[in-house]
Amino acid sequence: MDFYNQLGQVAIGSRLRMLTDKITADAAGIYQLYGIDMQPKWFPVFYALSQGEEKTITGIAKEIRHSHPSVSKIIREMIKKGYVSEKKDTADGRKNVVRLSPKGRAITEKIKDSYTDVGAAIAAISAQSRHDLWQAIEEWEFLLEQETLLKRVKTQKLERENEKVQLIDYTPAYHAAFKALNEEWISTYFKMEAADYKALDNPDKYILDKGGFIIVALYEGQPVGVCALIKMKDPDYDYELAKMAVSPTVQGKGIGWLLGQAVLEKARAQGAAKVYLESNTRLKPAITLYHKLGFQKVVGRITPYERCNIQMECIL
Repeated sequence: MDFYNQLGQVAIGSRLRMLTDKITADAAGIYQLYGIDMQPKWFPVFYALSQGEEKTITGIAKEIRHSHPSVSKIIREMIKKGYVSEKKDTADGRKNVVRLSPKGRAITEKIKDSYTDVGAAIAAISAQSRHDLWQAIEEWEFLLEQETLLKRVKTQKLERENEKVQLIDYTPAYHAAFKALNEEWISTYFKMEAADYKALDNPDKYILDKGGFIIVALYEGQPVGVCALIKMKDPDYDYELAKMAVSPTVQGKGIGWLLGQAVLEKARAQGAAKVYLESNTRLKPAITLYHKLGFQKVVGRITPYERCNIQMECIL
């Protein structure tokens, strides 16, 4: 066990698989002990059918929480062994129902004593243990149903990578990055327009000097994302969130989310009540991000951009 102790909890899958393999090997021996010719992997399906009811493969899969293909394969193997019979469902001819054959039902009597003895053996192991494995498994299953291990790891990965991100106020030293990052994404999906060149060529004149702000995201010290907050002369809105761009090399690290949050917080600090933005529904990840930040669709405003086909607002 030194290898697994050294790896620690990151090897939980391998450790559980090793325990499963050990118990499964013993299960095969237990069946032989009681004169039962059955594979351990068949047991959940066998037990579900041992209650005497006809069932569909879909129903069995749902009951024992296995995949449909897995249950279907086991049923095929048990039919070949002669333990299961299959026929068309009388209520729905498109479906097949299965049940234990006489040969399969005979096993239900032979296996009863093993239930008693295995249960007693497991109880003895539990009595010698400091932890209730069965209860722990139930707790883990419940928690993983709420949020999968994959999703939890993605969250941890994102949080770790976010620690490498630094958000700073724009300075002229980042003008080239501000322009290049925006030109890159605009040119990838659309075409540069006159309004783009005005803001990107002279952000001081068209954004900062008019009461706006630009936030720059640094990843490991390098500028990889930008977002502007443009002051609006509009009775309905205080600022426009615009010119958000993140380098493709760091997309998926949550930098857009951090920039959006920072810009909205900047707007709140200025006493703003509403923030406006323009986008295009072709940019699905961006639209998803805006919704996550609290933006909702609005209509009926004049825009200087040909590519704009959706307008949104965020009430702060």
